[in-house]
Amino acid sequence: MGIELNRRRFLSVSASVAGLTAVGGLLSACGGSGTPQKTGANSDALKSALPSYVPSTSVKADIASVAGGQDILTDPGFLTYPTDRVATVSGVPGKGGRYSTVTPLWGTVPPADNSFYQAMNEALGVTLEMKPADGNNYATIIPTMTAAKKLPDWIQLPTWWNANFNVGELAGSQLADLTPYLSGDNIKSYPNLAAIPTGAWRAGAWGDKIYGIPSFSSSFVVAGTIFFRRDVLEAKGITADEVKTADDLMNLGKELTDAKGGVWAFDDVWDYLFPSWGVPLRWKVDNGKLVHKYETEEFLAALDWHHKLATAGYLHPDSIAGDNTNANVRFYSGKVLVAGGGTGAWNLADHQSGTAANPNYRRGSFNVITAGGNTEPKMYLGNSTNIMSYFNSNLKPEQVEELLAVANYLAAPYGSKEYTLVNFGVEGVHHTMVNGVPTATEEGKKFVQAQTFPFLASPPAVISNPGADTVTKDYAAWQAANVKHLEKPVFWNMNISLPRSMATAEAAQAVEDAVKDCYHGKKPVAEVTDAINTWKSGGGDKLIQWMDENVLQKYGTGQ
Repeated sequence: MGIELNRRRFLSVSASVAGLTAVGGLLSACGGSGTPQKTGANSDALKSALPSYVPSTSVKADIASVAGGQDILTDPGFLTYPTDRVATVSGVPGKGGRYSTVTPLWGTVPPADNSFYQAMNEALGVTLEMKPADGNNYATIIPTMTAAKKLPDWIQLPTWWNANFNVGELAGSQLADLTPYLSGDNIKSYPNLAAIPTGAWRAGAWGDKIYGIPSFSSSFVVAGTIFFRRDVLEAKGITADEVKTADDLMNLGKELTDAKGGVWAFDDVWDYLFPSWGVPLRWKVDNGKLVHKYETEEFLAALDWHHKLATAGYLHPDSIAGDNTNANVRFYSGKVLVAGGGTGAWNLADHQSGTAANPNYRRGSFNVITAGGNTEPKMYLGNSTNIMSYFNSNLKPEQVEELLAVANYLAAPYGSKEYTLVNFGVEGVHHTMVNGVPTATEEGKKFVQAQTFPFLASPPAVISNPGADTVTKDYAAWQAANVKHLEKPVFWNMNISLPRSMATAEAAQAVEDAVKDCYHGKKPVAEVTDAINTWKSGGGDKLIQWMDENVLQKYGTGQ
């Protein structure tokens, strides 16, 4: 419910667009020259510009966060919606200003002057002219605005479209520099914004300045994990802690697969398992020089294992055929017992769908493993957010301050008075409390469910699945068990503008196609090696050299 459910709903729509950019250095192909106009990096100047991090203590979670290192923290868990909805903002934040906003919306656009918008404007003390735009066409709508220099006062620009929108060029020209208002202890004037993790602010940095306001941030973001049907495996006497190596997984494949009975052990796991061989997310630094994952022996070793998994017959035939649409059906029905996936799948809706197919259904996840079992397990930390909003650079300082006060209200913590209004509307009008859970009325379904305000600013993510405490406890326990294995990848949370000429090499589509055919058992590893060599000579080597010289040597790793 609330922020976590909303975040999952949004990300499920955007995942096909965003791919894995959320878990690595975001490489935005833009501009025609060989030098990035702006790069958000780990420079001393940026460090001094970053806001101070002051965690909120206003609302106490049922399951506290667990620290795993600098900038690494599990999401807090809530077993019930807080009954004591504390106010975190004193008075009305706005001073009567009127501002236009644009956010993407995947759904029906509500009427402009509806009861929810009216209630929000009254609480905020400003008039926000909410103008949600069709999310399916957002990538073409925004460039038209920027070309005409007609951006609204407040706009949301998802980071996976940084290249399309040329955000690096807009920063400082059409987008306002927020550094003077938010750097260091300045952010303490906005305590709810100060509770947003530092990494999320870095994701909205260009050059050595802060431009973006993060939404749906987290200090525990990973590409995904290896899920399993916990109810089925435990009935067979198999528990997660027994699987610690690649050999354990291969043996599990043999034990669980019954092709004649219509059961296969695995759906695709490559995207979430290859780091177990020591493969970098995309880049690593060796003796001060940048190395692409394609150049590592570990990459080929991981691919060889996955090829064997498929050719051994442990991978479901529909997965090999590329049918991902029905992957959940296979998992719920028990036709597949182990599958890779994003952690956003571990939620109330999944529990409801799974138990509808089998009352005993329970999703579990293996802890991060190492292929050989003789090294420290490693899982890569993703970008702290990919949802970022910006102010128009034409705003006056007093207007920026007014909107930052509004953003501070929108970023109030889960379960607070402000959060409840922002996410559920007015009690008795847009929602009622049912078994302690804010539940939308018909008016609420029409006006509040469509996400708008949280895309402008929102608090850090939480884990909450009302009515399914087991899900919250299981997911929180998995995060706590693995947080110590999280590691920042090279160029973590950095915005890097690549020359347009390198976009094809950066995408490496021919290599990725060969990789997929290999882990599906259709092509040997040797053909992937050939594709990599062709990629290197066709632009890959130039990409590596450019990234080394223009990013690593100038700005560091971002770690």
